[in-house]
Amino acid sequence: MKPIEVLVYGAEELCASCVNLPSSRETATWLRAALGRKYGEQVSVRYIDIFNPQTEEEAAFSRKVIDEDLWYPVVVIAEQIVAEGNPKLKEIVRIIEERGAVQIGS
Repeated sequence: MKPIEVLVYGAEELCASCVNLPSSRETATWLRAALGRKYGEQVSVRYIDIFNPQTEEEAAFSRKVIDEDLWYPVVVIAEQIVAEGNPKLKEIVRIIEERGAVQIGS
């Protein structure tokens, strides 16, 4: 099985509505640790700075985040936005398991 890639789009600067929440980078680190414990190598998490995307695909989605004033971090799995602002681990886990990941030890 190819790893399920979880993309966390955001910026170093917190969005105005997210002032009391962790930064996008901190959210990516938290998801990497939490999902890594649950799924091991089945899931990867990658942080993408919306102001410094590395590929044209990342740049296109970053423009969407900016143009549509989405609350970041924006969590994306298989080109689908699964969370915006303050992601809920339970919802992300549900989507990952729908895509075939199995919890380690299950």
